[in-house]
Amino acid sequence: MEHSFKLDLPPGYSRVSPPPGENAFVHACAIASEQGAGAFVHVRRADLVDFAVVLEPDEPLVGARRAFFACMHALAEAIAAHCPPEREVVFRWPDAIIFDAGLVGGGRLAWPQGCREDEAPEWLVFGAMLRAVDPADADTGAYPDSTSLVGSGFEPHQIDAVVESFARHLMLAFDTWGEHGFRAVGQDYLKRLPKADGQKKRIIDVNGDLVTSLAGGASQRSALAGALNEHEWYDALRHAPTLTPKWR
Repeated sequence: MEHSFKLDLPPGYSRVSPPPGENAFVHACAIASEQGAGAFVHVRRADLVDFAVVLEPDEPLVGARRAFFACMHALAEAIAAHCPPEREVVFRWPDAIIFDAGLVGGGRLAWPQGCREDEAPEWLVFGAMLRAVDPADADTGAYPDSTSLVGSGFEPHQIDAVVESFARHLMLAFDTWGEHGFRAVGQDYLKRLPKADGQKKRIIDVNGDLVTSLAGGASQRSALAGALNEHEWYDALRHAPTLTPKWR
């Protein structure tokens, strides 16, 4: 169910409401060319946090995709700013949000179809979706690797604040990028990406790939562009974050 709600966004953003039944990411992609940078699509629902923002990068697509890390950092910071104490917010490469040890949602990134890697895209769209409450058909204990904001301690009135806080944290992330370069933003993202055994130094490469130095001098590259087309955290049938079933 959608509700009338005035979103308190900083200057530079303009709220857009999609038609009933359409999610924020899909609608933002459809209007990105017309609305331009700062268009903020928000669907207020009782069960989901669902929003998307239009960006206009000024560099070729191969590097512009790194805006995804600024957006993910802003999303994690927004959750952390309003969640109860001692709740951890981490990433699963590249786009899943793990909150209080359970999958709560994630982010998606889109760009114009046919845009070349060496061409500046007309727009980028970052979309975020978080499970606000446990679904009615999820029996207690049936999905131990999944969670919701309310299920992990949020008060219902705090959920709207996450959306507004994201918009502010995103502005701060891009300010950091402008003043200190992308590396500072990349490090903020990597701080929330757990290391596996044997992993040493990690960097976000100029094309957004994750490059990990391993024990013994080897390295491992995880490509960003392909992974952004998979978004395994998202259940396309439910149009919601995936519910991870209990292992049997």
